[in-house]
Amino acid sequence: MYRYDQYDQAMVDARVEEFRDQCARRLDGSLSEDQFKPLRLMNGLYLQLHAYMLRVAIPYGTLSGAQMHALADIADRYDRGYGHFTTRQNIQYNWIRLEDAGDILADLAKVEMHAIQTSGNCIRNISSDHFAGAAADEVTDPRPYAELLRQWSSFHPEFMYLPRKFKIAVIASPKDRAAMRLHDIGISIIRDESGELGAAFYVGGGMGRTPMIAPCIRDFVPLDQLVTYAEACLRVYNRHGRRDNKYKARIKILVHELGAEEYARQVEEEFAHLLEQGIEPPFAELERIRGFFADPAFVDNDGETPDAQDLSGAIEASGDDGFARWVRRNTHPHKARGYVSAVISLKPVGGIPGDASAAQMRLMGDLASEYSFDECRVMHTQNIVLPHVEIARLHALYATLAEAGLGTPNLDQVDDIIACPGLDYCSLANARSIPVAQKLSERFAATGKGDALGELKLKISGCINACGHHHAGHIGILGVDRKGTENYQLLLGGSEAEDVSLGKITGPGFDEAGIVDAVETVADLYLDRREEGERFLDTYRRLGMEPFKEALYG
Repeated sequence: MYRYDQYDQAMVDARVEEFRDQCARRLDGSLSEDQFKPLRLMNGLYLQLHAYMLRVAIPYGTLSGAQMHALADIADRYDRGYGHFTTRQNIQYNWIRLEDAGDILADLAKVEMHAIQTSGNCIRNISSDHFAGAAADEVTDPRPYAELLRQWSSFHPEFMYLPRKFKIAVIASPKDRAAMRLHDIGISIIRDESGELGAAFYVGGGMGRTPMIAPCIRDFVPLDQLVTYAEACLRVYNRHGRRDNKYKARIKILVHELGAEEYARQVEEEFAHLLEQGIEPPFAELERIRGFFADPAFVDNDGETPDAQDLSGAIEASGDDGFARWVRRNTHPHKARGYVSAVISLKPVGGIPGDASAAQMRLMGDLASEYSFDECRVMHTQNIVLPHVEIARLHALYATLAEAGLGTPNLDQVDDIIACPGLDYCSLANARSIPVAQKLSERFAATGKGDALGELKLKISGCINACGHHHAGHIGILGVDRKGTENYQLLLGGSEAEDVSLGKITGPGFDEAGIVDAVETVADLYLDRREEGERFLDTYRRLGMEPFKEALYG
């Protein structure tokens, strides 16, 4: 994984001292809240319903065991003993005192972490595939390119005050595990017919008030021009993006109003101009970065993917039904024979999706060191991945996870719920997300339908800002305020994957108890009407909305 050089560390240390001074001036009244707000937002500090919330950057979701331990220490020392992993592969702390903000950033800097550009109208944390560098289906590890973009975008003077926040995702496999086309810029690293690596650029996606799927504006950019093309995309947006109306300020609105063809024309014009300026980082810098992402010393790393016999043998040898179920649900094929990527679920029955206690974080850090070459990943689905686990050691890992309440075998099932913090914490929310997620988890655990339902992605947002990605759920739930009462709209048919689609509202909303019943009604109709091999999403697309509306509303 990437390690700071002297320039990285110097920049982060300087920002810590700068922000420490800004916090002190806010505390002594030298800065008003209006003056302080843009400063704290550029350092990931929000003022929420009950306290300050700090969002810590985890670039492309990659963490070391020591960094996970540091996050646990912050949870204990400055919060209430837990943290919340988010859909941008970050972590948030919900109970921060302003007096402690400078010390927290200093503690983060000691382990090469920060909270810079995790908020504000700038380029946010670069996200990627949580199985990057391990997945059997990728054409290359996308993380060196994500890191290159991170370095380019950090403190970029032209893009520190964009019309609106800006999010970039980078993937390198045909399977989209990062919701790439629902980002402001989605980059898919591919090979052309000659075998050369390049990038397809998708620009103008996003969720929120006006969800849109990003169109492809260029199907192949040579990788030695990747940063230059990204800069061209940003420059056109920065020049024409709306600053008079925050609801129309995202790049998706600009691309929609200009049209993808015209936007792409202007980007190509800017791209040609930038190529003349020679802004692309030297190849030696990419090579330096790439060196940090070399494969670890796999045992028997012969380039072959593991076959079914490896896993079936481990399952048979264990004689453990719980382990067998967990392996089927929570492991992913690895590029090296004899290994898998193992998912640690942060979605226990009745739990808060994405929350982890300090003790659990320390354990995950220890397990990363012991089982996964000192590396773990945050998933955009609010779980944690150990990317490189030997199949021979998988049962020992599972036993430890199960004992700690981290062995729930539910990856991509109905109880693997994505949920934002909602009205329990967020000052923007209209409704609570957490209690709905808990009740749905408990309902499906009680009915035992999770395994029968198979892949069914359920996502909940407490407001139209869509931090819970409800538009992209096979089943999505949006909390709204209806005359002072929390009300929940039900959406069906969304997907954040390579078969990307936006969910559609079924009809009138439901109260908290009603939405739980409604989700079960939809699930039961799927079980009754599905054909051989169909996921929920396949059945919905075949049947259309009407049978589900009939079941819900009569």
